[in-house]
This record gives sequence, structure tokens and C-alpha cells, in this order.
Amino acid sequence: MNFGNGQYQAIKKIYAEKIAPATIIEMIEASGLRGRGGAGFPTGKKWRLLAQAPGTEKFVVCNGDEGDPGAFMDRAIMEQFPHTILEAMRIAGYAVGAQKGVIYVRAEYPEAVANLQTAIDQAHRDGNLGQDFDVVIRLGAGAYVCGEETALLNSVMGERGEPHPRPPYPTESGLYGKPTMINNVETLANIPNIILNGPENFKNTKIFAVSGAVQKSGLVEVPLGTTIAELVYQYCGGAKPGHTIKAVQIGGPSGGCIPASLFDTPLDYDSIKAVGAILGSGGLIVLDETTCMVDFAKFFVKFSADESCGKCTPCRVGTKKLEAVLEKITKGKGTTEDLIQIQTLGQQIMDTSLCGLGQSSPTPVLSALKYFGDEFAAHLRGECPAGVCFHGYYITDKCVGCDLCAQKCPVGAIEGAPKTKHHIDPLVCVKCGLCAKTCPVHAITGGNDENND
Repeated sequence: MNFGNGQYQAIKKIYAEKIAPATIIEMIEASGLRGRGGAGFPTGKKWRLLAQAPGTEKFVVCNGDEGDPGAFMDRAIMEQFPHTILEAMRIAGYAVGAQKGVIYVRAEYPEAVANLQTAIDQAHRDGNLGQDFDVVIRLGAGAYVCGEETALLNSVMGERGEPHPRPPYPTESGLYGKPTMINNVETLANIPNIILNGPENFKNTKIFAVSGAVQKSGLVEVPLGTTIAELVYQYCGGAKPGHTIKAVQIGGPSGGCIPASLFDTPLDYDSIKAVGAILGSGGLIVLDETTCMVDFAKFFVKFSADESCGKCTPCRVGTKKLEAVLEKITKGKGTTEDLIQIQTLGQQIMDTSLCGLGQSSPTPVLSALKYFGDEFAAHLRGECPAGVCFHGYYITDKCVGCDLCAQKCPVGAIEGAPKTKHHIDPLVCVKCGLCAKTCPVHAITGGNDENND
């Protein structure tokens, strides 16, 4: 994907060869390009919907509100290839009958904003913008919910960034009540090459922002259909020395956790959805054995709860309640009923929230519970396999049941029959560390470093 290939050559080709707007849409449809912002909606279909919408005033909006933790694909494109975005928006305007474009960028991307504005000024100077199509920039305040298209449009119009029910869809009534089309930055960046080289030659690739427990992190572009294993091990070098990768979290706060046993899953929209996650905008966090899946799920639920616009009760209240249940579990006070509540509450939030962000907010928790239920169960016994929660001690599967730890415990916090795995009651344990020092097979871990030497 060469985003910088021949600035404005695609739009010049359209005018030189007198390619009709309907033909442009057919080319986008034939390429198979799908929205890179998360949902994967067919781009050509969205363009056709706006082209068929009545009225002469229409808008093309570029969504540069990249809010997923650890994701920076769109920022890199806006900073390095701003003219490609402008050309793509002009092509879109020509194809759907729009004369105005808006680039919505979060204010935390000052270099991207500056480079885009410079590109707009240059395009005006050179006659590539300002005649049949023009573009302006609008800044967002960094609210995650403004990644949802109706909330984004409200923010552009100076209103509170919160979603509204659909229908009507933006292609029917969007910016200032006019038909509007919203495309992600990476989606638009593919348009000029499709026009220049033909849809049959389009390389359907996706950029991933890989971070976490891998040797090489950063932006990686691979063909859609590449497996998770190929991305993690071949392109990113696999686990860091001395560690073992156990999962990836894909799709940002709205995405899901996929265990290593499913790393042969292709990275495409339908395959990732089938295993309980979403491809999202391309954020991918690699997790190893030092990550507690319960604590990790709690982090993302807290993020969603903090970023909720508060308009609908299921998201505003439900995410806070889900966070509270996970907090209880990570403190060693969870019960079997709590796990049932996670399932029930998570499904209710998904079924009744107003917008896609609220509807997908339980996904990290539900997928973690589905694939790592043993870690949740361990927490109910007062054990955190990763040694992250409780700040106390727990007994691993190395235990041989010698009972020495129970004999030495000054408060009677350790239970278990001879020659069976013992357990530590976190509510009784005073974290003195004597059990860890006593264990002959080093089966007790956790606690404070000074007590566990």
C-alpha cells in the first residue's frame, strides 16, 4: 500500500478519461474495500447510498478520531500522507455528488492537524481543492464516544458528543441534517490506488498497531487473511525472552481476547467475529503469562465506563456495575454468582445500549471469561495465576501437598489435605511471606517483593 503514490494523479485520471461517478462507485465495490474504522461496512455500498440520497448538498467526512489505547495507524497516515486523504475525499465527493468535506481529528494529534492544514493550503494554491470540492478541519476534544459516527457529527456541529438512534442514518440525515458519508482515514487512503491501478489489482491489506509482550512492536501492514500467529511470531518476533504468549486483545476497548490456541485464525472481519472479537481499527495488544486476564478485562471496562457519554442507562450504569463486579473479584471477594452476573449483565448491555460503543463494551470481559475461565475461577479461590491481584500469596499447581506451609502459617490461612494442592484464604492471610520461604518446591508466589526473596 503506497499511500504517497502520485499525488492527485488519480483525480487527474478521472477527469482525463471522463470516468463517470457511477463507474467510480462500481470500482470501489469491485475492490472489496471495507471500512477500516471497526465495523467493516462495505465502502462501495456506503458510497452508493449517499449517491442515491436526494438533495444537492451533501458532505464527505473523514473520521480521524483515533481513540483506541495503543492505536496510532490513522495518526501516521495523516502526518505522512495528508494529500492522499485530501485526494481521496475529492474523489469521494465527485462519486457521490458532494461539494464539501470535513476532516475530524482529535486535538491530541497536533502534528497531524498541522500537516493536514498545510496540505489543504497547498492544494488550494495548486488548484487541487476549492473549485468543485473543498475541505475543512474540525478538532475533537478526545472523547472516545466521538469515534461513533452520529456522536462525531454532533461534535462537528458544536453539540455534545453523544450518539442518537438510527435510523435515520447519516447517509439520510447527517451533518446539519444533510446526507453525509463518514469514512475512516485508512479507508480513504486506499482510494487513489484503486482508481489508478484498477480494483482487480487492489491489495486488500490492513495496518495493525501491535504493542505489548512482543519483541518488535509498531505498525505492521499485512494482507487480510494473514493469521494471528504469522503477525505475532513472524512479523513481530514472538514473545520476549523467558516469556510465553497466551493471548491477544484485538479491536480496542470494544474488541475481544483471543487465546494462543486460536492463533491460526485469519485476520479478517468475519473470522475474527466468529471467535468473539472484532478486527476494529487495527489495535492489537499481545499478552503473556504476566498479564492477569481478570485485571486486564477490568481495565477495558473501566475505560469504557469512564468514556461513556452517559446518554443511555445500560452503558452509563451497566459498565460501572460490571467494573464493580470485576473489582470485587480482583480483590479476592468474588463468588460464583458474580461470574453469572458478568454473563447476564454483559449481555444486557450489549442488547440495550444505544450505540455500537456501548453495545460492544462488554466484549473484552465476555471473551476473557469464555477463554480464560480458569483464571476467573482461580480468583474465587484467592489465587491470581499472574501474581497481579490481591498483593498477597497464592499456591500454584507445583504444590505437592507436603503441608509445611500450613504448619508454619501463623494465622491458619492455608487449607488442604495431605498430598493435594493447598489454598490460601486471602481474607485471612496477613502477607507475612513465611509460607513462600518455607515451601520446598517454590509453589507459592505473589506477595510483596521484600517478602518473596
